[in-house]
Amino acid sequence: MGKKPLGFIRNKLNKSNVILSLTILFVILVIVVGLVVFRFNILKYNVQTDDKEYDKYYVMITDNYKSDFWQEIYKGAFEAAQEQNIYVDLLGDNLPTQYSCEQLMKIAIASKVDGIMVYANESDKMTELINNAEEDGIPVVTLYSDNTHSNRLSFVGVGSYNIGREYGKQIVNIMKNKDNNEYDEDGTVKGVATTDIAILVNSDDQETGHNVLISAIKDAIEQGKPEGTDFSFSIITIDNTNAFSVEESIRDIFLADDIPDVIVCLNELNTVCAYQALVDFNKVGEADILGYYDADAIIREIEKGTVYATIEIDTTQLGRYCIEALSDFYAFGNTNQYYTADVTLINRENVERYLKMKEAQQDE
Repeated sequence: MGKKPLGFIRNKLNKSNVILSLTILFVILVIVVGLVVFRFNILKYNVQTDDKEYDKYYVMITDNYKSDFWQEIYKGAFEAAQEQNIYVDLLGDNLPTQYSCEQLMKIAIASKVDGIMVYANESDKMTELINNAEEDGIPVVTLYSDNTHSNRLSFVGVGSYNIGREYGKQIVNIMKNKDNNEYDEDGTVKGVATTDIAILVNSDDQETGHNVLISAIKDAIEQGKPEGTDFSFSIITIDNTNAFSVEESIRDIFLADDIPDVIVCLNELNTVCAYQALVDFNKVGEADILGYYDADAIIREIEKGTVYATIEIDTTQLGRYCIEALSDFYAFGNTNQYYTADVTLINRENVERYLKMKEAQQDE
């Protein structure tokens, strides 16, 4: 075949360059529009909101802003902030795409907010971001999960040791009420009854507080376990990339030949997925679930007997303590390094009393 004319080749190159240029322009336009949308959503507090201007603008950052647990914490922070003419935004709630805590931290820092409350972790990236915010004059409160190596202003959370002790006491009760002994044909006990306990921990969770909690569980069991009984511990890692992966990880537990006698859940989503799997696999009565948080759905399962007990966290306190820490910093230049919210155990014995008390509070 003959060579193509030079003019033809030039035309092809020109067309390719035009297409490439248009593609680049389109990408730049999308980025610019995206930034404008971000700025509009994040900085809208600067304009009058409900015909009111606020003195300061704080943001709360979490990995699961849709959960009841985080919505209640946000509500507590929002109401406390309103009393001081401060606006609090649950960052990511109004954005079209779900972003990680680290990505939302970058957005908050770039937007020069007045304060950040973040569900942190011990990763180097989170440490760097918290320190960057502090260098830019933005105080950061770590919320519910800490980053101990950073220059964060304060940590607002719960007492892991106290929660562990409460879980441990419930496991002792389970051990007393269950006979896990193996017997010979003549009825003689073959060995020590062992209760298998599984702790569900998220794959991205590096919180040292869980080590304290697990240690407290073990201490409480050692002190209270019935004579002739023993226990074994296992840590099961849950893939918490998304809600579907959490569900799959927990269902895998129930697909095994032997399931744990007690499953301890350390957040709301794991609790819900655990009791749903228990029902789906027809294992109710074979395993006891110790849950986390007092969502209405979890409380109903305690009434049914599907969930053995759960931990109620004073979410209003968590939210209010965050605002208190930031406000103290602006007023006095410093604040407490640690704030601890109250916790209460809810089980089958006190669930009815708990519901009556909650109903009375709502009627006030």
